[in-house]
Amino acid sequence: METRVRFAPSPTGHLHIGNVRTAILNWLFAKNTGGAFILRIEDTDVERSVDQYTNQIYEDLRWLGLTWDEGPDIGGPHKFYRQSERLNIYQEYAKRLLDEDKAYYCFCTQEELEHNRKESLAKGETIQYNRRCLYLTEDQKKAFWEQGRKPAIRFKVQPREIMFNDLVKGELLFDTENIGDFVIMRGEGIPTYNFAAVVDDGLMAITHVIRGDDHVSNTPKQILIYHALDFNLPKFVHIPMILGPDKTRLSKRHGATFIEYYRYRGYLPEVIINFLSLLSWSSVSGEEILSIEQLIEQFDFKRISKAAAIFDIEKLNWMNGYYIRQTDLDRLTHLASPYLRQANYPIGNFETTRRIISLLQNYLDHMDQVIEQARIFYQNSVIINDPQARIIIRKDSSRRIFWSFLRELDTIDELDANIFRKIMKTVQKETGVMGKELWMPIRVALTGKLHGPELPHIAEILGKEKCEKFVKSAISI
Repeated sequence: METRVRFAPSPTGHLHIGNVRTAILNWLFAKNTGGAFILRIEDTDVERSVDQYTNQIYEDLRWLGLTWDEGPDIGGPHKFYRQSERLNIYQEYAKRLLDEDKAYYCFCTQEELEHNRKESLAKGETIQYNRRCLYLTEDQKKAFWEQGRKPAIRFKVQPREIMFNDLVKGELLFDTENIGDFVIMRGEGIPTYNFAAVVDDGLMAITHVIRGDDHVSNTPKQILIYHALDFNLPKFVHIPMILGPDKTRLSKRHGATFIEYYRYRGYLPEVIINFLSLLSWSSVSGEEILSIEQLIEQFDFKRISKAAAIFDIEKLNWMNGYYIRQTDLDRLTHLASPYLRQANYPIGNFETTRRIISLLQNYLDHMDQVIEQARIFYQNSVIINDPQARIIIRKDSSRRIFWSFLRELDTIDELDANIFRKIMKTVQKETGVMGKELWMPIRVALTGKLHGPELPHIAEILGKEKCEKFVKSAISI
């Protein structure tokens, strides 16, 4: 049987890191087994579902390179891949359960359900539906219909134990006494998550349901529906939650939790896949830097941990920086260009921009840092805010270096890295200043910083006129 997995986000907000990790693991497994990766949009929450978020989901997944074989935008053998387009299908299957006495209409109002809940709490009982509507007579049902009540449909839960083997958690056992009759269709004709997901997964022949372990409590209800509708039961894979450094559920108090944030800050898509795949999963070799091809080849559910994963932003930054330093320079220049344009830097000459990026490549953890790092090449005046830097340029030895440098600069027509080095050797002989004491004042004068890329290459890109201008400015401080 062909492996068929699905990623089914709700378009009610930006794509969360946890959801992206789920999508990645589904995609890796599909690729590993030569199966199909299906995208389904669960947009039955009409009030909160927004087309903008659906489009954002497409964009984010495409940016990551997680291509899908079937989906709302490309179609497939099941035609409809948005739940809002499948309402008649859910209604048809709900009617089938009604006709087979596996479900029943519930006319209870919210007020009545709340009263029932409070009664159960007061008695110390498990909070579940009291089956009041299961025993209604036909005349009582007719009266409710005539009152204009729009009934929900509840699944009739029979006493039994439900056992299934989770590919991560192992054998799990549930008793239906703790479940109660649950709603599968709301009064307005909208399916609940558990019902719609089962109908979709059953009809789309999903073989493996891979999702976060916060869904474990939904699985017994879904298994009941699978059996009631005579659908083949998929294998369930519940992956551990992602936690923040304080070991609480990952949330905005830990920083950004949406993939869009990391995309626009300039994290590389292959890094996101590498990093998130390692949250709960590990390779046989124990390596952490893995190509997409390696991740696909080595993926195995047996290597998914049962323990929750910790989202470590410092490790993500380290990994992204590592990838940046290994990235082809042309690609990196193209990636940097939007940020440079955003800062209104003049980047018309690709070769010059490429040279700048080559100097900055070792200093970037994510691409948006290029705005600040590249400032030294585009600024028209140097601002020296660092107190230590201001002390350095005010030394008597620094003044001698500046004047000597300007005299030598006046003897050349053009400045390149080699000529700059020769000038600095002459300045060293003339002033008697060597090493760090020689180079640091010039670095501060040209960049305003104490550290950075190789100074000869910086000077070459700045050119003679700017170097002269900036050194003269430093003398006046």
